[in-house]
Amino acid sequence: MPTNGLHQVLKIQFGLVNDADRYLTAESFGFKVNASAPSLKRKQMWVLEPDPGHGSAVLLRSSHLGRYLSAEEDGRVACEAERPGRDCRFLVLPQPDGRWVLRSEPHGRFFGGTEDRLSCFATAISAAELWTVHLAIHPQAHLLSVSRRRYVHLCPREDEMAADSNTPWGVDALITLIFQNRQYCLKSCDSRYLRSDGRLVWEPEASARYTLEFKAGKLAFKDCDGRYLAPAGPAGSLRAGRNTRPGKDELFDLEESHPQVVLLAANRRYVSVRQGVNVSANQDEELHHETFLMQIDGDTGKCTFYSSTGGYWTLVAHGGIQATATQVSANTMFEVEWRGRRVALKASNGRYVCMKKNGQLAAVSDFVGEDEEFILKLINRPILVLRGLDGFVCHRRGSNQLDTNRSVYDVFHLSFSDGAYQIRGRGGGFWNTGSHGSVRSDGERPEDFLFEFRGRGRLAIRARGGKYLRGGASGLLRADADAPAGLALWEY
Repeated sequence: MPTNGLHQVLKIQFGLVNDADRYLTAESFGFKVNASAPSLKRKQMWVLEPDPGHGSAVLLRSSHLGRYLSAEEDGRVACEAERPGRDCRFLVLPQPDGRWVLRSEPHGRFFGGTEDRLSCFATAISAAELWTVHLAIHPQAHLLSVSRRRYVHLCPREDEMAADSNTPWGVDALITLIFQNRQYCLKSCDSRYLRSDGRLVWEPEASARYTLEFKAGKLAFKDCDGRYLAPAGPAGSLRAGRNTRPGKDELFDLEESHPQVVLLAANRRYVSVRQGVNVSANQDEELHHETFLMQIDGDTGKCTFYSSTGGYWTLVAHGGIQATATQVSANTMFEVEWRGRRVALKASNGRYVCMKKNGQLAAVSDFVGEDEEFILKLINRPILVLRGLDGFVCHRRGSNQLDTNRSVYDVFHLSFSDGAYQIRGRGGGFWNTGSHGSVRSDGERPEDFLFEFRGRGRLAIRARGGKYLRGGASGLLRADADAPAGLALWEY
């Protein structure tokens, strides 16, 4: 499988939460640091970097400033260094409960404090020197076993999760990380949680919660007994093994989960590569050969479609479409026109893709009619987490409204019907739009929303009145944006 951006290991950004539930913050003014923020925003995001040539020492870089945290000999801390020096080196000391202690590598003192009274001068560890790691990345991803080079996926027949897949294909490969009580759960695509003995359960019980550890840029998941998740046996069944220290078998990468879609043509049959290299609308059910990985180019907004057989859709002679390209080029890029419940695809020859009488697809049309329209369905987000510019979408406490600026997130359930999606939240209530652009989350009847994939990892959601859902200064989700841009784009 060519790379071409298909396998993108996520850069692990995180927040550090102190014992008072406040986040470590890097301020632009004076490059000062404090622990006053109640939620995880841009100023609270950090990246851990190795310090080459200095053993286990690491560097903490502010994602917001691009500068490094430093601690002087007298304990003063700042985030001013553009290049890491001696005072920027720290040792991460994981504690039994999964929290971190940060010790200055050159000076041997511990970093901690409250609000704007932070220092790195403590000679012993107290509650003020303990930090919880809160991942700042989007929580839906693919999980790759470092030792086996295989992807974790749900195995419904065996009723387990296993690291035995060469490619993260289909809905079963979607993993959602749930942050709860300072720990993480691994949620499968059918909304069950992985317990440390390998069983899947419906509730996030204590044995289904893990603390995160980082090692050489990889992730390890430690259970409540101090053991680590690892693939076991020939099938790669995922469960906690005997090891109490993470080795290669216990390490995982998180990879970006691109949208995977199926397309239904005007003949009510699915577009497929089941019968060879020609892309044709000739199948009655949606399986791997009918599923395509859709990537959107950030510069042009055009997209590629990658098949389970290992090839990109590409324009060939006489306007034909075949799934044979191994590299991205102009001929593999298609412009998507969002036409309500349907889409049209324009190829690099400037013509629209249509379904011929024999079902084969070809870019030969100058205008869009019934044969040029397709229903495009997202299949690998049965559960949905949305993040905007200001934070995650989450139910507002004691209300039927939705916040868009939270550091925690709710998981919503998707259903699909004739080109539109219905969104269901906590308690089974549906999203509905009301007067003046309000959005409620307790509807008794489903309302149709249209999804438009407008950028890499970005989604616009169009409500029934033609307006787009957006965040904003009020922190409330509203359906009153005119264009799918800015606050109306959602990471999903």
